[in-house]
Amino acid sequence: MNDNSSDQTRNLGTIKLTMFAIGTTLASGVFSLSGDFAAGGAHTLAVLIGWLICGIGMLGLCMCFFRLSYVKPELTSGIYNYAKSGFGEYIGFNAAWGYWLSAILAQISFVTLFFSALSYFIPAFGSGSNLLSIACGSIFIWLITLLILRGVNEAVTINVIVVCAKLLPIMVMVVAIIFAGAFDPKIFMENFRGVDGGMSLLEQVKSTAYVTVWVFIGIEGAVVISGRAKSTAIAGRATAISFLSLLILYVLISLLSMGVLSNEELAALGNPPMAGVLKAVVGPWGAAFVNIAVIISLGGAMFTYSILSIDSAYGPASQQCFPKFFTKLNKNNSPVVSVITTTLIVQAFLIIVYFNESSYQVCYTLSTSAIMFPYIFSALYCLQITMKGEGLEHASTAEKSKAWIFAIIGTVYGAWLLYASGITYILISALLYGPGTLLYIYTRKQQCKPLLPAKIDKIGFIIMLSAFVLSIVMLYNKTIQPF
Repeated sequence: MNDNSSDQTRNLGTIKLTMFAIGTTLASGVFSLSGDFAAGGAHTLAVLIGWLICGIGMLGLCMCFFRLSYVKPELTSGIYNYAKSGFGEYIGFNAAWGYWLSAILAQISFVTLFFSALSYFIPAFGSGSNLLSIACGSIFIWLITLLILRGVNEAVTINVIVVCAKLLPIMVMVVAIIFAGAFDPKIFMENFRGVDGGMSLLEQVKSTAYVTVWVFIGIEGAVVISGRAKSTAIAGRATAISFLSLLILYVLISLLSMGVLSNEELAALGNPPMAGVLKAVVGPWGAAFVNIAVIISLGGAMFTYSILSIDSAYGPASQQCFPKFFTKLNKNNSPVVSVITTTLIVQAFLIIVYFNESSYQVCYTLSTSAIMFPYIFSALYCLQITMKGEGLEHASTAEKSKAWIFAIIGTVYGAWLLYASGITYILISALLYGPGTLLYIYTRKQQCKPLLPAKIDKIGFIIMLSAFVLSIVMLYNKTIQPF
C-alpha cells in the first residue's frame, strides 16, 4: 500500500514541475531589475559579471538543494533541517528563524511596492511607506489573516493569476523594446565600466549580489517538491530548465533596459522601475499597464507569502525546532498561534518602516540578508555529505564528479555572498538573528533539553552573541542603520 501511494504522489512531469518552479520563484524583484542595479552603482560590465556569478553560483546552490532532497528525503518541512542535521540544534534553529524572518520581510517589501505602484493612480500613497500606505497595508494584512484563520489557505488559483500578471508586462516590455527599435547600442555601451572616480569594478559587482539573490528566492521550494516528479531524471531536468529560463529572462530584462535609458536615468526611476522603462518606450499607457500588473500580482503574492511565513513557523514547531504552541490549531485547522504571531511581527515591521521611511529596496535587502544563512548552511551540508560519500555508493565517476562540482560551487557562492554583503550587512543580519536566541532558549527549556548540547552549538552561540552585541553598539553609535 505504501509503495503504491508513493508512486501515485510522484506524478509531476517535466512541464508541470518546470512551471511550478517558475511560478514560485518569479516574484516582485523582476519589476525592479531595470533600476536596482543602476541605483546600487553597477554599470553594464558589472551587471554582466554579476549575472555570470549568480548564474554559476545559483545553479550550484539549486543543484545542492536537489541532491539533498534526493539523498535526504526524510528531511522535510523546510531547508532549515539541512542545517540542523549537519551542524546541530542551535544552527538549525537559526536557519529556521532566518527563513521565517525572510518570508515576513518579503511581505513588508511587497506592501511598500504595492502602494508605490498604486500611487501612480492615487498619488496620496507616495513612495509606499507613508502613513496612508502603512495603514492600508496593515488593514490588508489583517484581512488576509482573518481569511487564513477561517481556513482559506488554497492559493493555486491565485498563483495562476499572479504568474500571468507578472509575465504579461514582461513580454510586452521585451517585445516593445525589440520591435520599436528602442534599444540603442550607444546607450548600452555608455560608461561600460563605470565613471572615473566612481565605484571600482569589484565594488560594482558586489553591489549586484542582493538584487540577483532576491529574484531567485523561492527556488528552494520548487526543488524540494521535485520529490513528486515521475523520476529523478525528470526532477533534475525540470530544475535545470526552470532555473535557466528564469536566468535568461532576468538577464534579458536587465540588458534591454540598459539600452533604453542611461545608467543615471535608470537609477532615478521610481518604483517599480520597469514602469519607467516601458513609459520611455511606448508612453504613459506602458507605465500604467506595468503598475496595474504589479498591483494584481503583489496582491496575490501577499496572500501567498502570508501562508508561506505561517508555514515557516508551524513547520519548525512540528519538528520541535520552535515552541510547541506554534502548532496549536483552531476549529478550522489553521495554526492560530503561528498566524497571529506572524501577523503581529509583520505589523511591527510595518510600523518600523513608516518611522524610518524605508523603501522597497531596503526591505528586500533585509529579506535577502535573512535567507542567506539557511542557503549557505544547506550548501555546506551538501558538501559535508558529499565528502562522506552519502548517496554516491553506486554512482559512476561522472555522477560523483558532478556531485562534487555542484557542492563546491554552492559553498563558494555562499562565501561570495558573505564577502559581497560586507561587514555592515553581516552585522545587520546579526540584529535580525539575535532576538531569535531568546525563542531558542525558551524552546529548549520547554522541551527539557540541554541548551547547547554539542561543541558546535556553543561555538555558534558565542559567534552569534558577539556579532549581536557588536551590532547593538554600532547601532547605538549610528555606525549602521538597518532600515
